[in-house]
Amino acid sequence: MNKDLVAIFEYLEREKGIKRDLVVGMITDALRAAARKSVKGIGEHVTIEIHPKTGEIEVFTQKKIVEKVTQPLEEISLEDARILEPGCQIGQRLELSVTPHDFGRIAAQAARQILTQKLKGAERDVIYEEYRHRAGEIISGTIKRFIRGRTIVVDLGKVEAILPERNYPKLERYNVGEKVQALLLEVHDTENGGAEVILTRSHPEFVSQLFIQEVPELHDKTIAIERIVRDAGYRTKLAVCSYDPKVDPVGTCVGVRGTRIKNIIRELNNEKIDVVPFSEDPVQLLRNLLSPTEPRKMKVYEDRIWMVVNDEDYPTVIGKKGMNARLIGQMIGKEIDVKKLTDYQKLLTIQMAELADSPEDAFNEELRIEGVSSLITQGLVSAGYDTLRKFMQASPLDIATKAPGVNYYDMADKILEQIRKKKG
Repeated sequence: MNKDLVAIFEYLEREKGIKRDLVVGMITDALRAAARKSVKGIGEHVTIEIHPKTGEIEVFTQKKIVEKVTQPLEEISLEDARILEPGCQIGQRLELSVTPHDFGRIAAQAARQILTQKLKGAERDVIYEEYRHRAGEIISGTIKRFIRGRTIVVDLGKVEAILPERNYPKLERYNVGEKVQALLLEVHDTENGGAEVILTRSHPEFVSQLFIQEVPELHDKTIAIERIVRDAGYRTKLAVCSYDPKVDPVGTCVGVRGTRIKNIIRELNNEKIDVVPFSEDPVQLLRNLLSPTEPRKMKVYEDRIWMVVNDEDYPTVIGKKGMNARLIGQMIGKEIDVKKLTDYQKLLTIQMAELADSPEDAFNEELRIEGVSSLITQGLVSAGYDTLRKFMQASPLDIATKAPGVNYYDMADKILEQIRKKKG
């Protein structure tokens, strides 16, 4: 038993990081409970002493010295007590060694369950102490096995961590024995009294920490990541700013010939990364995110931004299954409503035709279009479009033929805006 105990001390100290004094304390508590069950006549005042170096165990009990014993478990007669301690007196407590010859075997059997529970709690405390303050850090480990489908168990050395299937991109594939980097997301208790270290590779903060590792200027706070959004496995967008006017935040993150960002893209299995200058103005931030695409028209509302882009730019702005537009919306905090230029022009033509059939008398008045120079207005009047109704009845081809230099769609848009203002 003694050798076994010493081996336990050494194993827990070396492999689990649990200090020997703590282990001795836990085993002492476990053996005290075992002694009460296995040693006859021991009473409640039980003391266990374990030598941390040799593993030797001694069991002591205390009994009160009385003239006449009425509670044998708690008392000892003065006559018997003076055999052990000649100078003792009534009322004193006498400590007696009651270690049975086979207590090591009996105690080990009785204490096993209690000890196991306490060791789980101690191991959990060690995990908490070592890992809870590291939440938000990137750590490395080795893939040990798979559980519950694609949930991964990662060996971190002293403990095993969990990388749930939902916490890494669907397209990523791993094999047992591979090295993996991940963000330490949290440490929490489990139902069976243990603790779990939870990792993630899909959280936006994982990309932030990769940049901080790769870009010293982020670490020393010369530049900063102000906002970051991510669709893991598809694209990450981050807006950066600089606290030094001489430092370009975007160029710093990208690195010379893209060396810095390429390392991060490689770690993310070729996920796309867009780095743009940050702006507090959502419209300017939107333009930064869209660059080099330039919206043909844009209207800003409280909860959304509506815009028109050239047909060839539309697929880029929307992205696969609308993911790019959604990420842009998340970045600026507004929903993005994007229209193709040709679709918008068709809509304008239809609206003009519908208005042309309206009985509104104002449409027969002299042509006036807010925000349009008098030269353009005179050109329309000279071409025969001297009222709003006549313009509405015309087609884009008519305007192009009879009033060259006048953009039908710009005029139509301004007319619609003018009508909305008057009605609104």
